[in-house]
Amino acid sequence: MTIHYSVSDHVAMVSLDRPEALNALDVDSLKALREALCAARDDDDVRVIVLTGAGRKSFCVGADLKNTLPPSTNFGSSFVRSIDRAAAEGIYIRWMDLGSLRILKPIIGAINGYCLGGGLELALQCDLRIASNNAVFGLPEAVVGSIPAVCGIQALQKAVPSAIAMKMLLTGSKIDAAYAERVGLISDVVEPDAVIDKALELAGTIAANSPLAVQMIKKVAETSSNVPLAQALEFTELAWGAMRDSEDRVEGRRAFAEKRTPRFKGR
Repeated sequence: MTIHYSVSDHVAMVSLDRPEALNALDVDSLKALREALCAARDDDDVRVIVLTGAGRKSFCVGADLKNTLPPSTNFGSSFVRSIDRAAAEGIYIRWMDLGSLRILKPIIGAINGYCLGGGLELALQCDLRIASNNAVFGLPEAVVGSIPAVCGIQALQKAVPSAIAMKMLLTGSKIDAAYAERVGLISDVVEPDAVIDKALELAGTIAANSPLAVQMIKKVAETSSNVPLAQALEFTELAWGAMRDSEDRVEGRRAFAEKRTPRFKGR
């Protein structure tokens, strides 16, 4: 699979390009995907990342079942290895965990067609998800004798009501875009030809805001989502304090007072 990467107007576009296999992921493409996302993470000009799949048939259908068979390496010995070594020895799911990349820039999933298995697990790790009206979502691992091994079980239960998540997980059943929007899995449904345009519109709106504030909001959301409220509020206060004297915050107030568009620098 080819992973396309480009940057324009503070937005990085990362595209999975293997439409003949519905953008299924093998070990090499997972490694290339991580490299592209790291490039966006480390580029100060990038403020938002859009993740999509080439073609109109599929965003991603997860792991390439033909090329991800169990290796000869013992699982126990690989389990205690580093992320990259474990992935190379067959625990490829570690390369699907985007959390290990520590990307604080917002990621928008632009979803066309099938979004299944590991593909949905990738999408669930995006901060925003928009989809075409022909999109189909599901975690069918149980049907092929496996389980969602990255974040699918936990992330789906956070994204939609538990009863709906468990029905999808236990039966392997799929849902369409209209239903996905209704239960909160995605935020927007558009025509297939408009998915990228809608993603870039959202990305542009986010990129126009203070990149420092946007990334701090994401950090607070991720850090405090599973802690007691008092602890979450304390961390939020610390984050606000870290932002209080930033150039972006001062610029935002000056621009408001002067009735002009702010010029944020991410500092």
